[in-house]
Amino acid sequence: MVNAAANVYVVLRAEGVSAVLDVADGRLPALAYWGPDLGPQSLSEVAALVVGGYTQAENNQISADIRVALLPEHWTGWVGRPGVSGSRAGTAWSPRFTSVAVRLDGEDAASSAGIPTLVEGGIAVVEVDAVDESAGLSLTLTVELTAGGLLRSQAQLTNTGGEDYQLDDLVLAYPVPAVAREVLDLAGRWGKERTPQRQPLNVGQHVREGRKGRTGPDAATVLHLGTPGFGFAEGEIWAVHTAWSGNHTHYAERVFTGHQVVGGGELLLPGEVRLAAGESYTSPWLYGSYGHGLDEVARRFHRYLRSRPHHPGTDRPVTLNVWEAVYFDHDLDRLLDLAQRAADLGVERYVLDDGWFGARRNDLAGLGDWTVSPEAWPDGLHPLVDRVRELEMQFGLWFEPEMVNPDSDVARAHPEWIMATGDRLPVESRHQQVINLGIPECYAYIRDAILAILDEYAIGYLKWDHNRDLIDAGTAPTGRPGVHEQTQAFYRLVDELKAAHPGLEIESCSSGGARVDLEVLQRTDRVWVSDCIDPLERVGMHRWTTQLIPPELMGAHIASGRSHTTGRVHDLSFRAATAVFGHLGIEWDLARATAEELAELGGWIAFYREHRTLLLGGDLVRLDVDDDAVVAHGVLAPDRSQAIFSFASVGRSEVASLGRLRFPGLDPARRYRVTPLRVGEEPSGLTVPAWWDLDGPRAGVVLNGAALAAAGLTAAGTHPDHAVLYRLDAVS
Repeated sequence: MVNAAANVYVVLRAEGVSAVLDVADGRLPALAYWGPDLGPQSLSEVAALVVGGYTQAENNQISADIRVALLPEHWTGWVGRPGVSGSRAGTAWSPRFTSVAVRLDGEDAASSAGIPTLVEGGIAVVEVDAVDESAGLSLTLTVELTAGGLLRSQAQLTNTGGEDYQLDDLVLAYPVPAVAREVLDLAGRWGKERTPQRQPLNVGQHVREGRKGRTGPDAATVLHLGTPGFGFAEGEIWAVHTAWSGNHTHYAERVFTGHQVVGGGELLLPGEVRLAAGESYTSPWLYGSYGHGLDEVARRFHRYLRSRPHHPGTDRPVTLNVWEAVYFDHDLDRLLDLAQRAADLGVERYVLDDGWFGARRNDLAGLGDWTVSPEAWPDGLHPLVDRVRELEMQFGLWFEPEMVNPDSDVARAHPEWIMATGDRLPVESRHQQVINLGIPECYAYIRDAILAILDEYAIGYLKWDHNRDLIDAGTAPTGRPGVHEQTQAFYRLVDELKAAHPGLEIESCSSGGARVDLEVLQRTDRVWVSDCIDPLERVGMHRWTTQLIPPELMGAHIASGRSHTTGRVHDLSFRAATAVFGHLGIEWDLARATAEELAELGGWIAFYREHRTLLLGGDLVRLDVDDDAVVAHGVLAPDRSQAIFSFASVGRSEVASLGRLRFPGLDPARRYRVTPLRVGEEPSGLTVPAWWDLDGPRAGVVLNGAALAAAGLTAAGTHPDHAVLYRLDAVS
C-alpha cells in the first residue's frame, strides 16, 4: 500500500468506451471522462484532458475549481447531493477523504514518491483506498470496466472511530456533459410494468426513490440522460442502474454551476445502518452504460450479463406453468392430463404453482407453512413429479419464502417473526404479511423447509414469488427498520439453496415484474415480466424490459385467448409472435384448447425450439417508427448472418399504409434474402405486398444490408393486434 497521498490517472478502454479516473493530489477519484473511446493516451494528454474539464469560478462562487468525485464531497464546494450523509451523534457529518492507495487488478498503481503516474487497462478493476482520520472513517471505492463496455462502481465505508456512526445515505455519481438535457426512465404499475417517461433536466434534481422494500413495478430501472430527442438508434446517452432489490434511489442532477451527474444507491430508512467500531457498509453496484442510441445502451448491459460464467444459455426450455389452468384446484388427474398434453406439444419444463402446501386452498391461509398438504396431496407430490420426469420434462415448483399469512401455523407459533413496528401489524396486502428473514431463527426455518422439499423431490426450477410491498417493515422487539437486512438475507438464502443444489434454476417473480434488477439477476436465472400476459400489453413491456436485460432472461408466455387481467381476446398468432422473443412458456388450460389451436401452438413451439439460439442469443434492435400504430423490433445474429424481425400492429394509423419499414443493424455489404415467416394461421386482415412473391410464392426478395436499412420494404398490412414476422438470411 502507498502511504503517501495517491497521485495517479487511470485510463480504462473496452468495446468502444473510455473511462478516465483522476486520483490526483490524494483526492477521491473523479470520473474526468466517460464516453466514446479516445484511443491511446499519454500522461500529458490525460493531464490536459483533466485540466480541460475544470470550470472557471464565477462571481459569488467558491475560489477553487469544483471537482465532482465518484462519491461527491460537500467540503469541495459541491452543493448538490453529497455522496455520504451521516454523523456520529452530530459530528463527522462532512468527511474529507484522502486517497492513500490505488490498485489496478490488485496491483499497486501509484508511485510511492507521489509523482503523477498513468495506468492503463482494458476490462479491469480499479480500487482506491481513502481515509479521513478526523472523522474516523475509511473508504474503498471500486470501479470496473466490464465486458460490453459497462462501467460499474461500489463503495465500502468503514467506521474506524470509537463510537457508532449512523449512515443515512450513500450514493455514487457519474458526471455527464451539459449536452445531455433530457431524462428518460421507466414507471409502471402491477400488470403494466416498465412504461417509459421523458422530461427535460432543469436545475435541481430528478429523483426516483423506491420505498417498497423490493425493486417495484414502477422502478426507474434504467435512468437515461441524453441529448434531446434521443431514440433507439440516435443521440448520445449516459445511463445508470442501481443494482439493488430493496429500497433504492436513481437520480439526475443539474446544479447552478452547470455540472450534471447521474447516480444512485440504496435508500436507507432512519437508523437502519449504524456502524459500530470496525464495522463496514458496502453499497450496491451502480452500473453505467454509455451509448449512441438506446439500443447500444441496452446492448452493453446484455453483453455484460452474457459474459458471466453462470449466465443461462440460449437453450431455454419451453415452460408450462399451470396457474391460469387450475389456480388453487390441485386435482391430480387434471394435472397429469396437462402434463401429457404439454409433453405432446414439445414442452420441456412443467411448473406447479401456488396451492400445494399447508392449508393453502385459497390465498387466505397457509402461506409460510412449507410442507406438502396431505389434504391436497395424500401421496405427496411424487405421483406428479415422477410422471413429469417420465415425460422427459423438468419439474418446477412455486414458493413465496418471504411472505406469510397470519392464518398459518408458523404465524401462530411465531408472531414475532412478522415484520412490524409501532405495536401494530402493517396494513394487509393479499391477506399476507412479510416474514422476517433478518431474524436468524426465522431464516433457518424457511431455509430448512425449502431444502427439505428440494431434497425429497427432483426439482430443477423454483418460481420465487414476492407478492406485497414492505410497509412498516420493522424487526421485533424494538421495531427498528429491517428492509436492508431483509434484502441481504434474501440474497443469502438464494445463494445457500443454489450452493446446496447446483443446477437449480430460480425465477424472480414479484407480483409479476416487481423485482427486476441486476443484483437479483446475479442469483436468479430469469424474471417474470408481468402477471399480465395480454400480448398487446406485453409488446410494450418486453420492449422496455430489454433495455436492461437480454431476451433469454425474460419470461414470456402464451396465455389463453382471453386475458385474465384485461379481458381482451387475441388470436393465437399474435400471442405467440409476441412471446417467442423471450424465454417461451405457456399459461393456458390446454384441455380447453381446440385441436386446431393445439396444432398451431405446437407449430409455434417447434419454431421457437428451431430458432431459439438466434431469438435468445442475438443482438436486439428496436425501431423508431413515426407511428404509434406499429411496434417493430428484431434480433440479429452476432455475425450478422441471420435476423428475425417483428412488425406488430398495435392500433389504427391515420394513414392507410405505413409505407416502407426498415431493417437496421445488418451488414451493409452483405446481401440478404427477406422472407415472411408463417406459423399457423395468417394474421387477420393481411394485405400482401408485391415483394413477397417477387422470386416466387412467399420467396421474398434479395437486397443488401445497406438498402434494407436505408430504404426498407413496404409493410404488410394487418388488422390491429397482429404481427408479421420476417426472416433474413445472408446469401452468397
